[in-house]
Amino acid sequence: MTELHDGAQPDGTGRVDLSFTVEDAQRTVRVPPGVTVFDAASWNGIAIDSTCGGHGTCHKCKVRIDGPSPITRHDVKTFTRDQLDAGWRLACLVNATRDLTVDVPPLTTRPKAATVGVGRQVILRPAIQKRYVELEEPTLADQRTDLARLLAAVDDLEPVPDLHLLRRLPTVLRQADFKVTAVVVDEALIEVEPGDTTRQQYAIAFDLGTTTVVATLLDVGTGTPVAVASMLNRQQPFGGDVITRISATMMDPAALGRLQTAAQETLATLAAQVCDEGGVDPTHVYEVAVAGNATMTALALGIDPEPLGVAPFIMSSAQPPDLLASDLGLTLHPRARATLFPALGAYVGGDIVAGMLATGMDRDKRTRLFIDVGTNCEIVVSDGDRILSTAAPAGPAFEGGAIRCGMRAADGAIEVVRLGDTVELGVIGDVEPKGLCGSGLVDAVAELVKAGLLDASGRYVADDVAKEVAPALADRLTMLSNSKGAQERVFVLHRPTPDAEPEDCVVLSQRDVRELQFAKAAISTGWTLLLEELGLEHRDVQQVLLAGSFGSYLSAASAVRIGLVPKLPVLRIVAAGNVAGEGAKMALLSVRERAGAQALLEEVTYVELSDRTDFNDRFVDQLGF
Repeated sequence: MTELHDGAQPDGTGRVDLSFTVEDAQRTVRVPPGVTVFDAASWNGIAIDSTCGGHGTCHKCKVRIDGPSPITRHDVKTFTRDQLDAGWRLACLVNATRDLTVDVPPLTTRPKAATVGVGRQVILRPAIQKRYVELEEPTLADQRTDLARLLAAVDDLEPVPDLHLLRRLPTVLRQADFKVTAVVVDEALIEVEPGDTTRQQYAIAFDLGTTTVVATLLDVGTGTPVAVASMLNRQQPFGGDVITRISATMMDPAALGRLQTAAQETLATLAAQVCDEGGVDPTHVYEVAVAGNATMTALALGIDPEPLGVAPFIMSSAQPPDLLASDLGLTLHPRARATLFPALGAYVGGDIVAGMLATGMDRDKRTRLFIDVGTNCEIVVSDGDRILSTAAPAGPAFEGGAIRCGMRAADGAIEVVRLGDTVELGVIGDVEPKGLCGSGLVDAVAELVKAGLLDASGRYVADDVAKEVAPALADRLTMLSNSKGAQERVFVLHRPTPDAEPEDCVVLSQRDVRELQFAKAAISTGWTLLLEELGLEHRDVQQVLLAGSFGSYLSAASAVRIGLVPKLPVLRIVAAGNVAGEGAKMALLSVRERAGAQALLEEVTYVELSDRTDFNDRFVDQLGF
C-alpha cells in the first residue's frame, strides 16, 4: 500500500506536503494528493522552467525528487540513466501521492534581453509638471482658500485637484511656511511637496513582454534614463506563450487571478529595483507607461483573455482605461498615473504600437518592413502612405520551445554558429554549451544549408552526399531516438567530450529544422501577403527592422539565407532592439508623441491572415530554403 501523509487518504482525499528547495531557500506547501509537482509549485508562486505550461510537451520542467518516483517514457527521453537514478524527473509528470522533497534548479530570471532600441529624438514635453511657489500666508484681510491661493500662483497651468491633494494641502502648506512645489500630471494636481523639489521628476517605462519584462527609470526633467533592469515574466510557469496562458485561464477560473498577481509582482519588482539602483525615492515617480501585447495587458489588468484566444479573436477594448499605477500593483507615488498603449488587434498589441511610434513608421516615406519575431510574430509594412499590420503564428521555436536542445537566451545557450572545416560556436556567458537559443537555431540551419548538409526542402542529405560536400563535418551527422522512440537524423553541434554519446551532446534534429521551417514560413507568408496588398514586391523593401530581443541578436545574413526576411543587402536589415520600450519612454517624455500613438489606431489597417483563403497555399510555398 502507498505510504500517505497523515492527512491524505487512499481515496485521494486529504493533503500531502511538498517541500521545495530553490537556491538554498526552502518552502513547504500542502496540496491535494494527485496534483502534479508542477501545478503545486505554480499555484504557490514557485517558478519551475516550462514553455508549455505543464502539459508535458516541452520537457523543460526538470526537478530532482528525493525518494522513489515512477519513471515515464518522457523522463527516459529527457534524462540520462545516472540522472534518473539520482531522482531527476519532469515536474509536470510527477503526481504527488505522498510527501515529497523537491529540488528545483534556479530559474534564469534575467535572460539576455534588449533593453534599448531604435528611437527618435523628441521635443521634451512630459505630462509631469512641477512648479515651485512661495505663497503669501493667509490673513484676516486675505481669506482665500488654500487651494485658490495655490492655483493662483501656478498661473501657467489649469490643474484639477484630487482628494489626495486636498487632504494634504493644509498641513503641508503650514509645515513648509507656504513654500511648496505643486505636482501636476496631465490635468491633475496630484501633490504638493514641501520646499523646492522641481528637480525630482521621474517616470518608469515598461516593456511588458510575454517572456521578458524591461523597466527604464527616466528623469523626465532632463529626458535621460537613470536605471534599466529586466527579468523573466513571473507568469512563465503558466506557459511560454500567450496561448498557453489563455488556456490556463480557460481550464482553471482561479488562474486569471494568479496570472494577474504574477504580472503585477514582476512590474513591482522591477520598479523597486530601478528606483534602488537610481537612488530615487519611489514617491517621486509620478507616472508609468506600459507597452505590452493584448494578452499581457489584459492579464495585468485582470481582464478575462479567453475571447482573445478563440475566433473571432475579440479584445475587450482597444484602448485601456485611465489608471493609477497602484491599479497595476505598483508602490510609487500614491496618485501616480499609468498609461497603457492601445492595440490594433488581438495579436497586434500595444507593444507593436509603441514600436511603430519609436521607429516612425508613420513618418518615413520609404518602404519599410517591421518584424517583431517571437511565438506570435507581428508584422508591419509601410509604403510611405499606407500602413498595414498583421500577426503570424510562428510558434515557440524562436524562444527555444519545441526544439530538442532548445533553451532561452541565457548563459550556456549557443547564439552563434559558424561552419567550415570546424564548428565555431558563440555561447552566452562564454561557458560550456547547454543548448540552443533562437538566434543560434537560425544560424545553425542557415550554415547547414550553406554547407550543403540540408537540402532546399529542409532534409538532411544522405551520408554519401555529406562526405562529398562537407567531409570535415560529415561525421557529425548521426541517428538518435526522438521523444516517440523513433530514430531521426541529427547534427552534433557540441560534444562535451570527444567520445560523448549523441544523447549527451547538443544537437540539431530533423524535427528542429522542421519547426524552424514552419516558423519562418508563417512569417514570410505574412509579409509577402502584406506587400502584395500594397502592390509591392520583395525588392521594393528599402529597410527591414527586426524588433525585440530576438531581433537584436539575429544574424541578418542568416535571416536572409533561410528566407525569414526578403532577399536584400544585409545593410538594409536593422536590429531595432527593444523598440516597445523606446516607444514607452517617448510617451512619458512627450505628450505629443503619446497623442501620436493614439493616432496610429486610425492610420494602420489590420489584416487578419486566418481569414485569407490563400494563406495555406502560400505558407507551403514558403517552407523551402
